[in-house]
Amino acid sequence: MSVPHSRRAVISGALVALSFTATACGQGSQAAEESGSANFETVTIKHALGEAVIETEPERVVTLGQGSTETAIALGKTPVGMEEYAWGSDDTGYMPWIYEAVKDKGEKLPEQFQGDTELDVEAIAELEPDVILAPWSGITAEQYKQLDDIAPTVAYPKQPWTIKWDEQITTIGKALGQEEESEGLVDDIKTQLKEAKREEYKDFTFSFIYNSGPGTLGVFYPNEQRVAMVSALGLTPDPIIDELKKDYDEPGTDSALIGLENADKLNDSDLIFTFYSDEKNRKEIESQGLYANIPAIRAGAVVAPDDQPFVTGSSIINPLTVPWTLERYVPMIDKAVKKLDK
Repeated sequence: MSVPHSRRAVISGALVALSFTATACGQGSQAAEESGSANFETVTIKHALGEAVIETEPERVVTLGQGSTETAIALGKTPVGMEEYAWGSDDTGYMPWIYEAVKDKGEKLPEQFQGDTELDVEAIAELEPDVILAPWSGITAEQYKQLDDIAPTVAYPKQPWTIKWDEQITTIGKALGQEEESEGLVDDIKTQLKEAKREEYKDFTFSFIYNSGPGTLGVFYPNEQRVAMVSALGLTPDPIIDELKKDYDEPGTDSALIGLENADKLNDSDLIFTFYSDEKNRKEIESQGLYANIPAIRAGAVVAPDDQPFVTGSSIINPLTVPWTLERYVPMIDKAVKKLDK
């Protein structure tokens, strides 16, 4: 197994390689770069809320939700604006992999604006975007109409906050006229995950759980990006999750609240993955008897970070988060797996 040596080095290397490839494809010609927009073919992307018709190559990109900013940066289109995510940011005010990548490129950091239910449409309009990318977001039909009046807007395929990680990347690539390059990014991520995969994990099952306060318990589905990342590293989602989905599915999400009273449904999971907002939240949740008695948690076979940037990074699969996350994630999983040997 190989694990990236340096977050900054790996991210920088990926961006340099992509830049080199793009230059080579354009034959290094300034004339080719200048004619890029002229050669752009109109793109139509259908989604749950309508369709985005993009007639010219976007230069001013705005992103909503999660994961789209990173792919745009990797494709050489650093957004002029992005939805703020204070919870996953560090002291720079940005998620660290975004800050590092943009600074390494010597470009201006995206302006940040309020998102979610308090979406600052006026701030977005002032950025004068050519396209708004929101394939992994929760924008409403009303918000979409406002956004689409500003610029072509790409929403989620079917349900809010539901898209496969590779589909998100190629959708963004298509919107930016770089579908082939985006497929290359997907291949590179798959290679990184394959290199980090541990053969010794294959016989272990896991459940990825969450809480929204004392007395609550939820599970993420196998296709949810944070679960997909763990699966790619060699572990197997506990089959019980598909059973729970039948009984507790929440339409429009990749998760289900099953209630703490059903904690024993997870008794056959070899490992538990979860996260906490801070140490206080950790103690509050772990002090609950039903929760603490889940066998994997009782054995210490649990991966449960409370580092907010890491929790966010390990929840998203894209060209910047994967190298940033893997060097820390694999040792954490190794530590939990060792508890199973005792």
